[in-house]
Amino acid sequence: MLDRLVVILARFLFESLRALPLRGAARLGRFFGGMAHLVDRRHRKVAVTNLTAVFGNEKTRNQIAALARENFKRIGESFVCGVCTAGISPLDLDKILEVDGGEKLLEVGEDGRSPSRILALGHFGNFEIFATAAHRLPGMQLVTTYRAVKPAALNDLLLSYRQSLNCVFLERTRDAAKLKSMLKAGGVVIGLLSDQNGGPRGIKGPFLGVECSTSAAPAVFARRFHYPFHVAVCYRTSLARWRIEISDAIPLLENGGIRTAEAITADMNRIFEEAVRRDPANWFWVHNRWRLVA
Repeated sequence: MLDRLVVILARFLFESLRALPLRGAARLGRFFGGMAHLVDRRHRKVAVTNLTAVFGNEKTRNQIAALARENFKRIGESFVCGVCTAGISPLDLDKILEVDGGEKLLEVGEDGRSPSRILALGHFGNFEIFATAAHRLPGMQLVTTYRAVKPAALNDLLLSYRQSLNCVFLERTRDAAKLKSMLKAGGVVIGLLSDQNGGPRGIKGPFLGVECSTSAAPAVFARRFHYPFHVAVCYRTSLARWRIEISDAIPLLENGGIRTAEAITADMNRIFEEAVRRDPANWFWVHNRWRLVA
């Protein structure tokens, strides 16, 4: 009974948000984000601690506090807009989203086929919009992974919104074999969120000058299957407007041999670092990115 109530309330919330004009929904999201900044002491502390670790020598306490507050507002805006843009028509999407570098994912190999590609994503801006933009990759199948939530009925509701898109969603713990099969078939772009703490199995190294662990998955996939490896960042250009920028392929070979996963991951992190410094409020500072793992 409780699970059913949760799903009913979630559906009501999502449909209410989707009924709003997008800019109005974005302003509402910023309001909710500002309120969360006031009441969510734990995540506010995480954001301020992270920002201080990175910018403590460059910004004052007041500047860091203001940046944390804006970050909460951006997260609220991105969450609400992510709900509103799920399943949006290609025509309407083109009015609010620019894509720079999409042609890099469509380049064909020597055999005339489009190879599968790895696309490292980060929690920048409205990162959910990557799935919505799948129509910008004609002839390619966009695939991404997700972690199932409970109750199962709520997870099904979330997927019902997402799977109206030209994107395949695979559950991380259940669909590994299906993911590998799709990649081997070719013509697939697999988007992997790659900017969170990688845990004890991650690759150790600095990110924004602070030691941490980074997920090894993107580099491992690229090395194992020799797939071109790109990084994509979603920038907020104005209220409820975004631009996705896709990097050149990160080199996988060096001196006649394949580069290490550590070297490939370091290149990925450098692109993410440039994106963070370019617009610090655009990133997900409330995640404990630098949690040390022995």
